[in-house]
Amino acid sequence: MASDANVADVHPHSDPSLIRGGPFYRLQYATHLMSADRWDLPLRIAVVVAVIWLPLILLTATLNPKGLPSLLLSYRVASRLLIAVPVLLLGQAILESRFKMLVAHFVHAKLLDPSEIPRFHEGIESVIRLRDSLAPELIILLLVIVHTVTAERSLVDATPWLLAGTGHTIQLTAAGWYAVVVSAPLFQLLLGIGLWKWLLWTVFAFRLSRLKLNLIPTHPDGRGGLGFLGLTPVAFTPIAFAATCVIGATWRHEILAGRATLMGYKFPALILLGLVAVVALGPLAFFVPRLARLRHHGILEYGILGQLHSADFHAKWIDSRVGHEQEFLTAAECSTLADFGQAYEKLKDLRPFPVDQEALIALGLSVVIPMLPVVLAAIPLMVVLKMLFEALK
Repeated sequence: MASDANVADVHPHSDPSLIRGGPFYRLQYATHLMSADRWDLPLRIAVVVAVIWLPLILLTATLNPKGLPSLLLSYRVASRLLIAVPVLLLGQAILESRFKMLVAHFVHAKLLDPSEIPRFHEGIESVIRLRDSLAPELIILLLVIVHTVTAERSLVDATPWLLAGTGHTIQLTAAGWYAVVVSAPLFQLLLGIGLWKWLLWTVFAFRLSRLKLNLIPTHPDGRGGLGFLGLTPVAFTPIAFAATCVIGATWRHEILAGRATLMGYKFPALILLGLVAVVALGPLAFFVPRLARLRHHGILEYGILGQLHSADFHAKWIDSRVGHEQEFLTAAECSTLADFGQAYEKLKDLRPFPVDQEALIALGLSVVIPMLPVVLAAIPLMVVLKMLFEALK
């Protein structure tokens, strides 16, 4: 008899995960930052923040004390190391829970045609193999290294804690080197891994959309039974929030330095919002053709049934009603016709794009909230509050 570990290896769908695999996870597991049954999120956040932020404080306080205030008050540093990095680590737990919920719901709700169950399991096993492979995360690491080497100058500015000296003697401080070599690359690595894990979900969603599913056009969720898929974009909000937070910090810095204006970022902000929407909602688009066909066929099939039932009802209670008027009050056909009408209305309201309104709001807020400091860099807070107050009148 196989052990539990072997059973899990043969049937990864019993405990599917997009996170618990790959070199980065194995490193955390080996250093006891994660365990098989716990996320240990507070510990992981504390350790990572200690690695990427505390050395900056210690090096600056020891070797460049005059630059310490500029480091402590730097929103660009705080946005990356104290906000974006913890949010990315939190996002891993959210993606993990949403993916497990999705897999469990497909099984428990019997959405899969019995003939497709083997392909469903094969799809999960394929994603697990991709998750565990070395190449993707190695490529991400190499891209981060290349970006660090080629874009070193764009990563720094004339900030006391980053640079020392004047004129031709200007150079990175010890804290500056640490930020360029360790802190910034670690944030970029976490962001890249987060996007890679989301790509895994996208691949799995594509495979799911090609399976034969037991969809019902009159399902109460208005999406043929796939309404729960609308909850998955919430798992992308931490990635969107972290990326937008860092982008917003850069834009804020440029505005405060007088090198840009708020309106100058109007179109980039719209493009950013569009990119977030495409990446977050893209996996759901794979199911649109299936749900559109379901609605089309449903209208035809239910239309035939409605025609037959309505014709019988008309013949019995309109054409031949004479002498049977009292029976009409208790006739079962009346409630049946009314119930069928409600079912047909649900069918007509079926929306092919299985997105949830609350997920859309969360996705929008993940972009809007990090942009508030950008707005406040150009428009004082009191002016913003006054504008909001006047809008309420």
